[in-house]
Amino acid sequence: MSSSLLGILIMCAGVLCLALGDAVSKWLGGTYDPIQIIFFRTLVSLPLIALLARWRGGWAALRTRRPGVHLLRGLIFTGTMFCFVTGLTLLPLAETTAIAFAAPLFVTLLSGPLLHERVERLPALASLVGFLGVLIVVRPGAAGAQWGALIVIGAAICYALMMITARRYGGKERLWAMVFYATLVPLVVSALLLPSVWRTPQGIHWLGFICSGVLGMGAVSFITLAFRYAPAALAAPFDYTAMVWAVLLGWWLWGEVPDVWVFVGAGVIIASGLAIALHERRVAIKARPSST
Repeated sequence: MSSSLLGILIMCAGVLCLALGDAVSKWLGGTYDPIQIIFFRTLVSLPLIALLARWRGGWAALRTRRPGVHLLRGLIFTGTMFCFVTGLTLLPLAETTAIAFAAPLFVTLLSGPLLHERVERLPALASLVGFLGVLIVVRPGAAGAQWGALIVIGAAICYALMMITARRYGGKERLWAMVFYATLVPLVVSALLLPSVWRTPQGIHWLGFICSGVLGMGAVSFITLAFRYAPAALAAPFDYTAMVWAVLLGWWLWGEVPDVWVFVGAGVIIASGLAIALHERRVAIKARPSST
């Protein structure tokens, strides 16, 4: 098996973990507040992340000189998780996933004002087309569904800010430190808010909370590992396989059958994201120094 094929398979495994974790969070969201779901998810994930960081690079992998940056990223990630879990309780799984795919489009548009990067015409146009896809998915409907869509868009914006800060500081901070502190902050914030929303888990729900944390950690580990075996431009597009799992899980667990416009909108969003990824790959290739 080639290294690239192995990387793609690992990426698909990470995306499957994400989809399963989202399904578990949606199931728990019918009974528990998003704050409680975030608390248990990060409570389970954090020790696993610490152990993996220790295995990959020793405790030095968690050292940082920028605690303020990690605090900011952690707060943004808290907002991401809260908005996304809330959206899962208001929208079908496939629709939530489709809207969340807009995150890379926000990265393209926000990288100019926040990173002072020049946004070229093709990525900008692809982003605008992608937002047309979002509008197709979020077309006017029930008030509750519209609120859910806006909340998930908020999650996509927050996640885009996470990716932008990773681009800004990723070369200056250790990978596992960024993952660890981005998980620690939501744990602390949710722990502080937990007493106001606490509901004692019943029976199998305990297993659900544990699975949510394990699947979240599995997703981070697999996706990170995938980029060690396959080039980012080759592995990243397989993130969109999440749509397949979202449709299947939503249908199997809740009887959710997306209408044709969800698929049309998702297709437009995915095509826009792939166009941006392809453009960035071409730019990166041109920027490589010549071997001659």
